[in-house]
Amino acid sequence: MPGRPFLQIPGPTLVPERVMRAMAQAVIDHRGPTFGALVHDCLAGLKDVFQTTRGQIVLYPGSGTGAWEAALVNTLSPGDRALACVNGHFSTGFAKTAAAYGIEVERLEVAYGEGVPADRVAARLAADTAHELRAVLVVHNETSTGVTSGVAAVRAALDGSGHPALLLVDTVSSLASIDFKFDAWGVDVALTGPQKGLMLPPGMAILAVSERALTASEKAKCPRAFWDWQPVLERNRRGEFPYTPATVLLFGLREALAMLHEEGLANVFARHARLAEACRRAVQALGLAILCRKPEEYSNTLTAVVMPHGFDSDAFIRHAAQRLDMSLGVGLGAVKGTVFRIGHLGSLNELELLGGLAGVELMLKDFGVPIRLGAGVTAAEEFLLA
Repeated sequence: MPGRPFLQIPGPTLVPERVMRAMAQAVIDHRGPTFGALVHDCLAGLKDVFQTTRGQIVLYPGSGTGAWEAALVNTLSPGDRALACVNGHFSTGFAKTAAAYGIEVERLEVAYGEGVPADRVAARLAADTAHELRAVLVVHNETSTGVTSGVAAVRAALDGSGHPALLLVDTVSSLASIDFKFDAWGVDVALTGPQKGLMLPPGMAILAVSERALTASEKAKCPRAFWDWQPVLERNRRGEFPYTPATVLLFGLREALAMLHEEGLANVFARHARLAEACRRAVQALGLAILCRKPEEYSNTLTAVVMPHGFDSDAFIRHAAQRLDMSLGVGLGAVKGTVFRIGHLGSLNELELLGGLAGVELMLKDFGVPIRLGAGVTAAEEFLLA
């Protein structure tokens, strides 16, 4: 008997009914006053979620990958040097995107399962006395490994060395789920997509931009047309776009932002932290290892689980999809075939998490992994009842 699909990947996440209903309305004139009010509501709500009063919001139809390009081409020029902190599949992608535009990328390599080491960043910045580095690239929450890095510590490294490099941060799998403070942490560009903590289908690239980044964009020489944020900012002030926008997604975004406001950001972060800890306790009770090596860097939006030796994680994920219609995240990059990822972000509560954990247990046992059925779910339940 088919039931609802268990989408336990780290995004796209399940879209709440309220958001689905908001999107199920007639498309309106994207140059009319009703649309203008919709745009202004979304921009104001996103400023609250990014926790910024000084930053400007830029909205594009697109994806998180497109948001990488927008952050880079609007602030840097071919031949500029950037320090890319690479600790997983998506930070690798961010660095490769920069290199594709002729930016000289210096990679600070970090092992999968570890966060960005602020001390190594500080040492590299201190050594750059000529200030050749124009930007530092960081992924706040590395979706491939389940590791959250300290953006505030990277900002402290920049400030401590008196370095003027821009701080460009990917918040795709952290925004609206894990505390992120654009103003307080001195971020210059933060980028995200709508399909994770914002509880929407994919289809938008979303940026918050500082005054320093806006100033840098005046001299940036990377080629840009669609991703040029100047016409977007100009038209957004009037509640418009310089091209046809993702109108239906904006309806959904306004509703999702209202839901986040009603719950309160602090409560949203606390809910994610609580569900994440329940998931981790379940994994550990099953005798499985978590890829993230330091508890203080555990991600509150997903957990990357290391399969026991001799078991292929890709085959296990296919098995779970065929048997239970349950989707788990595959291992990416250096951990392909050895890791599966459990998403616990967005519109998620205790019962939904426990259902997903029960499915993971059931499929691990059915796949031949020697676990004790019920051990993980019991550990999660005991934590949630404490």
